[in-house]
Amino acid sequence: MNPPSVPAPIAFAALRHRGFRTYFLLSALAMMADNIEHVISYWVIHERFDSPALGGFAVVSHWLPFLLLSVHSGALADRVDPGRMIQLGMALFASVSIAWGVLFVSGALQVWHAAALLVVHGIAGVLWGPPSQLLLHDIVGREHLQSAVRLNATARQLGMLMGPGIGGALLLWLGPERGILANALLYVPFIGWLAVAPYGPKFRAAGAAVATRAVRSFGDIARALREISHHRVILSMTALAGLASLFVGNAYQAQMPGFAHDFGQAKADFFYSALLAADAAGALTAGVVLESRGLLQPRARTACLLAMAWSVALGAFALTRSYALAIPLLFVAGFVELSFNAMAQTLVQLDAPPDMRGRAIGVFTMFALGMRTFSGVTVGLAGASIGIHWSLAASAAVLFIAIGVLLRAMLRRSSV
Repeated sequence: MNPPSVPAPIAFAALRHRGFRTYFLLSALAMMADNIEHVISYWVIHERFDSPALGGFAVVSHWLPFLLLSVHSGALADRVDPGRMIQLGMALFASVSIAWGVLFVSGALQVWHAAALLVVHGIAGVLWGPPSQLLLHDIVGREHLQSAVRLNATARQLGMLMGPGIGGALLLWLGPERGILANALLYVPFIGWLAVAPYGPKFRAAGAAVATRAVRSFGDIARALREISHHRVILSMTALAGLASLFVGNAYQAQMPGFAHDFGQAKADFFYSALLAADAAGALTAGVVLESRGLLQPRARTACLLAMAWSVALGAFALTRSYALAIPLLFVAGFVELSFNAMAQTLVQLDAPPDMRGRAIGVFTMFALGMRTFSGVTVGLAGASIGIHWSLAASAAVLFIAIGVLLRAMLRRSSV
């Protein structure tokens, strides 16, 4: 189940494009701001309400927009300028940080405020996710697409790595109120660059395929699902991403204050930030190592095996009571997570016909990110009943089995 005509690997190929170098840095900056917000807001929510159930609800309310709107976002990006959609997403991100700051300063924060802001934050993410993948085609073209997808994921992981450290520093230096207000300024450079960047529909070559079918209803979403079902690679990688998000996703990150407390780290200090940073450090290392050596070329079977390794690493993290062991386990989890997610995304984009690329990316994103809505139940809400350690371990075990079933089905179809 290999993609058609995968080009020979070149180390850091996408960075040969000046526009991508700028996009890489600004995307990392925006993701850093996103994670600074998470570090500060999750800590304040934990301090104010101390509820695993609320942490799980925060995951649900944050990712539900991806489940409902990703296909619409991808299809819209096929028809309009994806850069303008990303700009709108960045403006919403900044507005959410400002709203958190106002609520912190006034002392008026309530549960429904947190849920509403996470929903708006999720909508901003939908406006960034699928359109950003289409913009990569405009910046680097098909030849260096694999490198661009992996480096784009690496940029996000770089932001995730820097975010916890800087977020923790802002907590200690400025406090949550002024820290999160300062965070809103970090989105401004990306908004400004997108206003003048020479990419988008009006810069594409004459005769480039443009989608003409809009996605307006759930019936149109069902039609998009039927379209990708005829592409075996897209279907299998979308299923893989959906399983990973359904059972685990990133729900354990919202519960990290609880894990830190159980490891004996009850303050918003270096040790709490290090738990959040370890996962991102592993992913960043994966992006650098794999890109520099051209390793792990995109194959569906390899993506599944890497995802199974991810579930093992997270299961071991959930069961350990040692802080010293938790850090390397999260590092390994981050390494293999970036590897299989970037590989799955690359396979989808390479296999999708140009006139349905946005819809294919939208469907993939709906499963890859939207299904995280339910990981808030499997990891977060279940954690209120059996504890966050056992809920994460059980979710990781079920995921391992489910991917094994998917891999066996893929191998059986390929041998027919």
